[in-house]
Amino acid sequence: MSTESPAVPAVSATHKLSGKQRKAIVAGTIGNTVEWVDWALYSIFAKIIADEFFPSGNGAVALLSTLAVFAVGFVMRPVGAAVLGVYADRHGRKKGMTLTVALMAGAAFVIALAPNYDSIGVLSPLVLLVARLVQGFSAGGEFGSSSAFLVESAAVGRRAFAGSWQQVSVAGGSLIASLLGTITTSVLSDAALHAWGWRIAFVAGGLLGLVGLWLRVSVEDSESFTRARGAGRTRSNPLKVMFVEHPGAALRVAGITIAGTLTYYIWVNYLPTYANLTTGIPLSRALLSQTLCLVVFIVLLPFAGLLSDRLGRKPTMAVFAGGFTVLAWPLLHLLGDSFLSLFLVQLAGMLLILGYSANCAVIMAEQFPAEIRATGIALPYALAVTLFGGTAPYLTTWMHESGHSDLLWLYVSGASLISFLVYVTMPETKNKEFR
Repeated sequence: MSTESPAVPAVSATHKLSGKQRKAIVAGTIGNTVEWVDWALYSIFAKIIADEFFPSGNGAVALLSTLAVFAVGFVMRPVGAAVLGVYADRHGRKKGMTLTVALMAGAAFVIALAPNYDSIGVLSPLVLLVARLVQGFSAGGEFGSSSAFLVESAAVGRRAFAGSWQQVSVAGGSLIASLLGTITTSVLSDAALHAWGWRIAFVAGGLLGLVGLWLRVSVEDSESFTRARGAGRTRSNPLKVMFVEHPGAALRVAGITIAGTLTYYIWVNYLPTYANLTTGIPLSRALLSQTLCLVVFIVLLPFAGLLSDRLGRKPTMAVFAGGFTVLAWPLLHLLGDSFLSLFLVQLAGMLLILGYSANCAVIMAEQFPAEIRATGIALPYALAVTLFGGTAPYLTTWMHESGHSDLLWLYVSGASLISFLVYVTMPETKNKEFR
């Protein structure tokens, strides 16, 4: 009897969030949103950045160079995940999240003010590269810290709901960035857009980052971390503990991430640019489609989290990965030069991605104890994102330039199949005791 009693409150606990828990989720969500505005702006303005920071003459080469910088920024994500994840596990989620948003906002201001290639030559892309490396470092630590913070701030029966707000905030950042892109590309001439319009968007992103910094300074740390620290469970080397004591959980996090990050970066971040390149649809109309789809996606995400809290992590994630395994070919082949075709293809993909985005934070958090949770989430996730998310825009553009756009579906379908197999074989963690 005594061995079962601690689990009873966890399973039968009320699903209602307390006022403190709701405040923590709001603060965590808003802070994360404004950070991801800065991250998403780069891919939205990729073609303009290519013209400004690289030699003119060959637009395709300049765009590929810009996307290479995008991919190199992802190389820093595992470094940031290891360093900042350990920092958050040793010193608290609040301190970790405060540091990440400060780094992201600062780099956004650097990009906004960086001279173009015509002004300082080769130093221009070098400044851009350094700024993206800093943003990659920040993003690497952000996911682990914010995911741990949000999930730890929830009642047991609402962990997926709380965790879904991490992805609401990521998509919200993409939405705000998309709105900035839509407005600037629609109201400014091409000359004004290249001269200063895109820079205003980055300045706005940096200023929003300062708002996020203020919010994170004002919030309290999560109760789960506070209990772990009070009980003396914090570890001096969370990274070593993850590899030695939880290697299976770390590998599972990487497998969970593969299909999610690939499809997310293609459908949510890069599809407007890809559609513009492959079908000729104007970038302003492609960004409008992205904006409308993101609104639907953001509204539905918390409900998908509630569905996961009710049905479980495995079935809701399996629908996502199985859907892309089967539907990647027809969806990408339906992509045309009309607004309606792009909107329907993008919306269909985003509806499938709900199964991943509603679950990723919570299921990763449920793999680890509090003392290594931020590190355990951050590093395996960042490694998978670097390999499959950071390279996705570059590979899709390369496929187009090489005349192999019709093979993109194989890449998406194959990655989805790998994650599908992970989802159906992993243990269900919906009612797992959380400490």
